[in-house]
Amino acid sequence: MLSILIPIYNYNAYPLVQEVQKQCMESKIDFEIICIDDASDQIKTNINSITLLTNCSFTELSKNIGRSKIRNLLITKSKYDYLLFLDCDSIIRNKNYITKYLLNLEDFDVIYGGRLHPENCPSSSQRLRWKYGRFIEDQTVSSRKQTPFKSLLFNNTLIKKNCFDKVKFKEELCAYGHEDTFLSYKLSTFKFKVNHIENPVEHIDIDTNEDFVKKTKEALENLKSLYLLDQIDIRFIRMVQLYHFLNKTKLSFPISKLFPFFEKFLLKNIKGKNPSLFIFNVFRVGYICK
Repeated sequence: MLSILIPIYNYNAYPLVQEVQKQCMESKIDFEIICIDDASDQIKTNINSITLLTNCSFTELSKNIGRSKIRNLLITKSKYDYLLFLDCDSIIRNKNYITKYLLNLEDFDVIYGGRLHPENCPSSSQRLRWKYGRFIEDQTVSSRKQTPFKSLLFNNTLIKKNCFDKVKFKEELCAYGHEDTFLSYKLSTFKFKVNHIENPVEHIDIDTNEDFVKKTKEALENLKSLYLLDQIDIRFIRMVQLYHFLNKTKLSFPISKLFPFFEKFLLKNIKGKNPSLFIFNVFRVGYICK
């Protein structure tokens, strides 16, 4: 029936595993929850606590292998026909979370339940990531359904195993970012049937402004690599479409030369207490051109 796959890195995933396991038991379905820790060096999840839960397993890696490889590894250990991906820093707010997925399995290959961020920002040092999450990532079901593949994020996505086996995460994308974008693009090329439902998880481990800027740079480098290697349709991602336009019109070169003069000003804003998403986007355009 259902394999629930949770990659773990520097976060205590036990409360999440406990809640999902409880709901699966109440649903009386065949299930397994597979957790793999990608060589965490800070916060450790209690292995014994998870392995004592029925149908739950936990493995610790001695060396970090990255976001794509660990998800592919989780798949190789799964045995059921449906796969549910969950990030370790998620909270399940809906007491009928598992049941809602089970009620929507009919006639779909992929189902995305959505994501939420806290209503209030935890601190000013996390405001950039919080704003990006609240105003960019947290979309309504009706909005997601307008661009079903482009709106897929692989935290809180249920997919048929035989569909995933045709795409898989691109393991060459070792750094942070856009591994799920590329997977969503690959799914779109197979024209699998996607459904979007209202069944969100809450993202609670919000990066600091400093960390999110670092991760954004890594994500843009992944994106540019996909573009230069011609591995993704430029129409699938707006940033790639914009970069392609700037290249064709020969504007990317002057932007790359001007960017270092403005970078310090842009960083001061987006790492500050009240970052602007507009300035964040200007920074992203400048950085991908550079």
